[in-house]
Amino acid sequence: MFHSKEWRWRVLVALVATVTIASGALPCRAAPYLPNDDTQPLERLPTASNQKLRELRRQHAELARNPNDLTLALRVATLDIEAARAESDPRYNGYAEAALGPWLGLLSPPNTVLLVRATLRQATHDFKAALDDLDRVILADPRNLQARLTRAIILQVQGEYGQALKACLSLALLAEHLVTTTCLASVNSLQGQGVMSRAALQSALEGISPDENPQLHLWALTILAEIEARLGELIAAEQHFREALSLGLRDGYLLGAYADFLLDTGRPQEVQALLQDEVRIDPLLLRLALAEQRLGTPSLPKHISDLSERFAMSRLRGDTSHRREEARFALRLLNQVPNALRLAEANWSVQHEPWDARILLEAALAADAPLAARPILDWLKGSRLADEQIQKLASQFMETAK
Repeated sequence: MFHSKEWRWRVLVALVATVTIASGALPCRAAPYLPNDDTQPLERLPTASNQKLRELRRQHAELARNPNDLTLALRVATLDIEAARAESDPRYNGYAEAALGPWLGLLSPPNTVLLVRATLRQATHDFKAALDDLDRVILADPRNLQARLTRAIILQVQGEYGQALKACLSLALLAEHLVTTTCLASVNSLQGQGVMSRAALQSALEGISPDENPQLHLWALTILAEIEARLGELIAAEQHFREALSLGLRDGYLLGAYADFLLDTGRPQEVQALLQDEVRIDPLLLRLALAEQRLGTPSLPKHISDLSERFAMSRLRGDTSHRREEARFALRLLNQVPNALRLAEANWSVQHEPWDARILLEAALAADAPLAARPILDWLKGSRLADEQIQKLASQFMETAK
């Protein structure tokens, strides 16, 4: 089993974002693109200019020569998951699954394999199966930090805050203080304790050099910036988003979260500058297109067409794990209000994060469908979430009800 700190944090980078970006069913009827001949390139991947991806390709070649080397397969799968996170490209998760193919079909895979399988199942929103794998790991190894942390993250995504809080607390004797504090702050901030969570996380970050663990620092700073953005502390949120970006670690989730922050604060030009070279990555292309819509950029029609084709291809693959982003696309860029509402409702049935609530409220408002907003309004009463954007949307339904 991998016990190294490096391996644990590489997997954490893949797990830490609860935000997931994906696709579901668009009414689009785009057919799959077929090249005219076998020499025509379908896509230019960033491998040539990316040292980590070049190394990953080398590791895959080595695994092809030694397909029964579990230690090597775990290393390759972990690097694939890291690449999926950094590039926001789910294909790397497929490569990770293939790397572990000989062991995934076993009735009782090793704990190390169960951990990676849980990560892959989480990525496709098969949360129940992921939790089953994690429970098996924890039963066999109660001190397994990675399993407990992953479990906490999944429970938070599902809106099971009580269980998520217990899972975070279970880390206290196993993990660094910043790990436990970040986990707790992330959960508590969604239950009306945003101010307290912010203070706790700021205190935990004080005196800790990013050089000690850049990946952990990036996670903590991103969570802190998101908490501050929800509280309306825009200057502080800006500072911590930029501090996270300054670490120089490529992270698709961070780019998307910061782009959303810039869109909310009326700065589409900065989104365009941030993401103009990220058109390969679907969720970042979506944010770029949303900025271009506000700017009236000539490239917008092409980017809308590209996104339509990509969402359609995801549907052909049977991928329904990222309906949140597709709902935003349908609502804001296609003006397909009924379809956006359907996607947002389907997404809410699986996961309960602030953006999941927000897109459903936005779609319900556009559709003039107050009943569709009722689950969110009830959830807000129970969670006491402090989020300025969501509260503005919710108040519009409350005004209508008067």
